[in-house]
Amino acid sequence: MCLILFSLHHHPTYKFVLTANRDEFYERKTEPASYWPDHPGILGGKDLEAKRENGTCGTWMAMTTSGKIAMVTNYRDFKNLKSKAPSRGHLVTDFLIRDLNTQQYLHQVEKIKNEYNGFNLLVGDVDNLFYLSNYKDGIEKILPGSYGLSNHVLNTPWPKVSLAKSKMEDVLKNAILKPEQLFEMMRDETHFPYHQLPDTGIGMEREKALSSMFIKTDGYGTRCSTVVLVKHSGETIFSERTYNLNDFSFETKSFEFKVD
Repeated sequence: MCLILFSLHHHPTYKFVLTANRDEFYERKTEPASYWPDHPGILGGKDLEAKRENGTCGTWMAMTTSGKIAMVTNYRDFKNLKSKAPSRGHLVTDFLIRDLNTQQYLHQVEKIKNEYNGFNLLVGDVDNLFYLSNYKDGIEKILPGSYGLSNHVLNTPWPKVSLAKSKMEDVLKNAILKPEQLFEMMRDETHFPYHQLPDTGIGMEREKALSSMFIKTDGYGTRCSTVVLVKHSGETIFSERTYNLNDFSFETKSFEFKVD
């Protein structure tokens, strides 16, 4: 993922609300969201180019029908790239398939986090989430509230994060939420002036091209959007919208289940 907005215990109807855009190179092979045949309780997409010898794929975001959830964004720092770093997508997969509690898992990742290129990792379940980055010290428990995460640390006020958080708060004023509301929110293509943009080592023209919530450039852009809505009763909607990269028409798949 490259832009994640989420709300935890911050809405009268929903204990967890998430909407996110995955930005990626168009040529990177991807499998859209589905239940994983080798782990049928896990729902999410797969990065087919981050595959281990045993066939396990990385992913940008996935969750289990029991309520475990994990997601990752890259921390953008092109001045400090490691050429042989492991795939960050496996940080998500490993949490969901391994029999460790959240704290145990994060303490293990914390010991090896500097082997990876920059990342932001959110893991836990729909009641309790934790955050770890290799550009920030420590493991942070997420308190009730609304959050935005892009390619810097959690809640960094990049223009698109601030815009997205404002839009999210407006949507959260509704008693009942529909995936369509959140998908449309994430289609915002507003670009921001140079003086508001960070310098992450890619040049200011590229910074501007990537400054919008929804990205369209030659060869790279928003490949899919995801919405997760979990009511206090446990009723859950997981919805993914995948974009046709020729004309940005889309196909939407939704899954419904109840988290125990």
